[in-house]
Formats: sequence, structure tokens, C-alpha cells
Amino acid sequence: MAHPMYGSGPLRSRNAAGSDEIQLRIDPVHGDLDEEIDGLHSRVRMLKGVAQEINSEAKFQNDFLNQLQMTLAKAQAGVKNNMRRLNKSIIQQGSNHVLHVVLFALFCFLVVYLLSKFSRR
Repeated sequence: MAHPMYGSGPLRSRNAAGSDEIQLRIDPVHGDLDEEIDGLHSRVRMLKGVAQEINSEAKFQNDFLNQLQMTLAKAQAGVKNNMRRLNKSIIQQGSNHVLHVVLFALFCFLVVYLLSKFSRR
């Protein structure tokens, strides 16, 4: 196994004699590193574009949700206001509506009862 400092791949580094400088020798078999770097650079650029599109879509969705929340709050306030008005008008007019509904139900029950009595004969 090769020493991790020096490597065994296309790039090999070795210390220059008596100095802190590192010399780098590129293996001619793997000389297409520039093309690979350019390919990676274009992929990074593409990923950056995708990330920016995701960011703009997230902002759009967030704005849409905020507008929807405001619309729902307004609708809820309108329904609450209408319910308050309806309750107020029912109280002012009295409970005659409930009485009429109960009388109508009793009348319908009586009609069905009488029809069933006479239909047996």
C-alpha cells in the first residue's frame, strides 16, 4: 500500500531536497484531469441553477400559502359575522320559526298515520 502523503495515483508529490516546497508530477496516462475538472465545473453550475430554481419555487409557494392563509382568515371572519347577524335576527323575531317547523312535522306525521290507517281497510 502506498504512503498517504505521496500517493500512488496520477498525481504524486515528493519533497524537494531540503526545502518545504512540494513538487507535483502529473502522470501522462491520466493527463485528462483538466477535462474532468471542466466537466465537474459544468455539473456544479447545473446544480447551482437547479438550487436557484428550487429556491424561487419555494419562495413562490410560501407567498401563495401566505395569501391563502389571509384569504381563509377573511372568509372565517365573514362567516363568523354572518352567523352573529343570523343569531341576532332569530332572537329578534322570536322562536316562531321553530314552532312552525314542529307543527309542520306533526301535521306530516298525522297525514302519514291517517293514510296508513285507511289503506289497511
